[in-house]
Amino acid sequence: MASSSSSSSSSSSSSSPLSLISFSLTFLFFLSPALSTNSEGNALHALRSRLIDATNVLQSWDPTLVNPCTWFHVTCDANNHVIRLDLGNSNISGSLGPELGQLKHLQYLELYRNDIGGKIPKELGNLKNLVSMDLYGNRFEGKIPKSFSKLKSLRFLRLNNNKLSGSIPRELTRLSNLKVFDVSNNDLCGTIPVDGPFSTFSMESFENNRLSGPELQGLVPYDFGC
Repeated sequence: MASSSSSSSSSSSSSSPLSLISFSLTFLFFLSPALSTNSEGNALHALRSRLIDATNVLQSWDPTLVNPCTWFHVTCDANNHVIRLDLGNSNISGSLGPELGQLKHLQYLELYRNDIGGKIPKELGNLKNLVSMDLYGNRFEGKIPKSFSKLKSLRFLRLNNNKLSGSIPRELTRLSNLKVFDVSNNDLCGTIPVDGPFSTFSMESFENNRLSGPELQGLVPYDFGC
């Protein structure tokens, strides 16, 4: 009997480490997606901390949830990745930060007609899946980031009615998918690009700036007048 008891005890102790390993792997398997999507939630919560939300449109943004897919104004795909941020005309102010560049799956960034100021973060150039960026009707200042030239999927870029200055980055002429570009009503200077998609944009997209007209390649520098 003693031998049987000892054998049973030995068998139990030998299987115990295997059970623990199996349990740990199962736990990590189910936990890892939550950690992945929660990084997007952390990025959005960091954005919320920068914004002044006068009418509580962001009150559903609870950072304790597994992911931000149940938050108002946030849309996710089937894999719980954030693909849309819809905060246009939401009576918010404050500024944007580099954390928005962590939303790697974002396709639509809609922040138009608010009172958001400060510089446009260069990290927005990391949003490789972005199709539409609408920042018009705010108080953004400083230069248009050259990093926007990395947004190869971008089709709509509307930055009009802000306080942007400097020249229009020539790097943006590489955005072959760009269909709509509007920087009217800012304080931009220099000349208007004529290469790539810029050959199709109307002059209304550039009006009410300090721009000197279309670029005369080889005759004057593109930032002439800045």
